[in-house]
Amino acid sequence: MTTLQLTENAEIVLKSRYLIGNETPADLFTRVAKAVAEPETDKEMWASTFYEMMTSCQFMPNSPTLFNAGTGRGTLSACFVIPIEDTMTSIMKAATTSAMIQKYGGGIGYSFSKLRHRGSNISTTQGNACGSVSVLKMLSSLSDMITQGGKRHGANMGILHVSHPEIMDFIHLKDANKEAQNFNVSVAITDKFMTAVANDSPWDLIDPASKNVVRTLKARDIWEEIIDSAWKTGDPGMYFIDEANRSNPTPHLGDLDSTNPCGEVPLLANEACNLGSINLAKFGDNGTLNTQGLVELTRKCVRFLDNVVTINSFPVQEVREAVDATRKIGLGVMGWHDLLVKMNIPYDSSQALDLAEEVMSLIDKTARETSEALALERGPYPACKEDTAVRNSTRTCIAPTGSISVIAGASSGIEPIFAVAFVKNVLDGKQLTEVNPYFEQMAKDRGFYSAKLMDEVARTGSIQHIDDVPDDVKQLFRTAMEIDYKYHIKMQAIFQKHTDLAVSKTINMPNSGTREDIQAAYELAYDLKCNGITVYRDGSKPTQVLEVPSAKATNTNFDQTIGKLTPRERPQSMSGVTERIRTGHGNLYITINFDEEGIPFEVFSTLGKAGGSESANLEAVSRLISLALRSGVEPNSIVEQLRGITSLPAWDQGILVGSPADAVALALERHITNSSTRKVDTLQAAQLGLGFTAGNPPSEPVTKIGNGNGTHYSGNGTTTPIVNNSRTKCVHCNGNLIFQEGCLACISCGWNKCE
Repeated sequence: MTTLQLTENAEIVLKSRYLIGNETPADLFTRVAKAVAEPETDKEMWASTFYEMMTSCQFMPNSPTLFNAGTGRGTLSACFVIPIEDTMTSIMKAATTSAMIQKYGGGIGYSFSKLRHRGSNISTTQGNACGSVSVLKMLSSLSDMITQGGKRHGANMGILHVSHPEIMDFIHLKDANKEAQNFNVSVAITDKFMTAVANDSPWDLIDPASKNVVRTLKARDIWEEIIDSAWKTGDPGMYFIDEANRSNPTPHLGDLDSTNPCGEVPLLANEACNLGSINLAKFGDNGTLNTQGLVELTRKCVRFLDNVVTINSFPVQEVREAVDATRKIGLGVMGWHDLLVKMNIPYDSSQALDLAEEVMSLIDKTARETSEALALERGPYPACKEDTAVRNSTRTCIAPTGSISVIAGASSGIEPIFAVAFVKNVLDGKQLTEVNPYFEQMAKDRGFYSAKLMDEVARTGSIQHIDDVPDDVKQLFRTAMEIDYKYHIKMQAIFQKHTDLAVSKTINMPNSGTREDIQAAYELAYDLKCNGITVYRDGSKPTQVLEVPSAKATNTNFDQTIGKLTPRERPQSMSGVTERIRTGHGNLYITINFDEEGIPFEVFSTLGKAGGSESANLEAVSRLISLALRSGVEPNSIVEQLRGITSLPAWDQGILVGSPADAVALALERHITNSSTRKVDTLQAAQLGLGFTAGNPPSEPVTKIGNGNGTHYSGNGTTTPIVNNSRTKCVHCNGNLIFQEGCLACISCGWNKCE
């Protein structure tokens, strides 16, 4: 039996998320291996084979399989697509189905393209339709209420066709970085639309119910609005729907109208897909690719995933039937950048693109051949109309590997590493420097290693500015932000060429990236036949540093002689309001006093539970808020910094309150805007429609970690600026967050917003 090959980070993630009761990591892999081997005739032999694949860290299935296989509960699939037709019955059924799926760990994709636009007539009630965007917001509120099997919060994808009358609202849905933050959103782009953009032609927006033209715009105007919003916020992405459907293996069953949350799995209505990834780092050394080993493992992985389809369970019958009809699996890869380093090939090079062609074509070809052999042994998938019978209608897919890449000790998916080293916050306020193991070993082997060097690398995450590091090493360890976006897209396109489903990939750009760069990236992805694209310009997510605004003269006290803000003196008496908000730490009483112009001047906060660290922290927060308000800092800026901080979240009158600090921000926000960013109406609609009541969800657990698993060093470096200008911190370890594969993720402990 293979000895477990787990890093310290892997053990931490397993203990915090995956292990059940007194399970050890070996127990977990034994549980999964035995369950997945159940369809086999020689169960013991295949259980041993599957165990070795996982314990050697050569292969990992998706998280729900690790969570639930062998437990008798929950689904083993990571991703689903739920249909929404233009009826109230369908909308509420989708909500109910979604709740059950997300409860047990699945991410969900939706197409809202069949819903009539907002304000259009409903003949049965003589009322007006709420529209596709409102339905999306309702499902977003529902998803906020659900923690998946106690493991993580729900992740979603929302797609709207570019000809839908609400397309402009959809494009700008997330511009304010407040609504639908648990949704990735993409516009379904057609070949016809791309031609209209190129020709500067008009574009009709058509009501999906009546098929009438509601409005006509210039295609280029829509195109430029998409680009502008993506430049500002990273959303929306693009789903090239015609390209996706050109490779649809079962067009007789329907179109691929939507994808899973990270975009790599286009699916039919009610379908689910079972994913797993090969750790490519295990198959290359000294410039040699172990092709035979890769072929042998691919065969075993396809068999593993086909068995998962057989033993899987689902919360609704429609999903069971759709999965049985097509038996889709998605075998992908992780550790791609690790392999390139071991092969001495820079990520942004023609050699890397050539190796990608060789590796993925080999995996894809082997997976197809194995599925054909399984069709002879077990029968083809029931909906098969292909000339050569095959067991699985799809076999390959490049997924974001999230926490499973941590368990395997590998870089994530086909992404470049995000940092060569970083500072990690641990218990008791200590900090450790965590270094990419391949860089560390190379530094030692070539004689330029030092503790001082490691601290300097951790300070910035990069080695490009360090003279002591040889140029060829710098080329090998360029990070995601240091690689030209064109190479990101070319790499995605090569893997897409040899993938049945699609590719999850973030196209990283520096903060200096322009709207013209975004446009060029979209056009290149379309020309290279990618199924979709997500572009992230560094700093465009809501993680910006607190800016000192041009404050009003009436509430600013700026000392010109010394060039700094000074707080206004407090009057003898002031008037204000007091609110009570329920938090996970008890009832919180918040008093906001206002100046003579009705502008918030100071804040006092008291927890119902007297004393304790929570009360002390809250007092410190309130004093600093008051100091900022008295110094003329815009209240909205304070709210933006505090909203969303999470520690023991709780529900208060239909609004999710993440922490005492979040509650203070909520109260302050109400009295500067008269509204909450977490709208009560859509949340209550979700609760009433499903018969739910508000409760206390547990805090979010560890789900994902960044690149750079390796040896820990004592360090006293400053916080690594992984996201430029970032002030948003991880809710678990206060570490830095990055944006990768559609999600905010902690590079230190692994927490993420979606997977």
